Amino acid sequence: MYSNILVPLDGSPRAEKILAHVESLAQKFAATVVLLQVVEPNVAMVTPYDMVPYYDPTEAERITGEAKTYLDAKAGELQARGIAVKAFTESGPVVAVILDVAERERADLIAMASHGRTGLGRVFYGSVAEGILHKADRPLLLIRATD
Repeated sequence: MYSNILVPLDGSPRAEKILAHVESLAQKFAATVVLLQVVEPNVAMVTPYDMVPYYDPTEAERITGEAKTYLDAKAGELQARGIAVKAFTESGPVVAVILDVAERERADLIAMASHGRTGLGRVFYGSVAEGILHKADRPLLLIRATD
């Protein structure tokens, strides 16, 4: 039923709660798990008087390196259990990148955990899960992860 399962992770224990579900599906269907961490470009203002955004390539490289190390570790855990894994670190707007990678990797399922923010938290931080839910053209496995 599933041959490629895309799993967006953000490095948090909450996001990782989806992995047990994905592991079961991957073993049952002999599916490849595609791990993804999206790194949003950090833009900072240099001074309050400077209206030009500043992008620090050294900081971006450090964050991307940490994301790759994290995903490599998660991929290794799944591979040790006999699951085929691909891991990607991408940069850009989170929802758009997840959907692009789903298309590129021919994912037939996107599996992720929702942080379950409501109210002002959702307004200020947005909801990646909600964005995927409204825009995805393929099945979505969504679990609500709590502490």
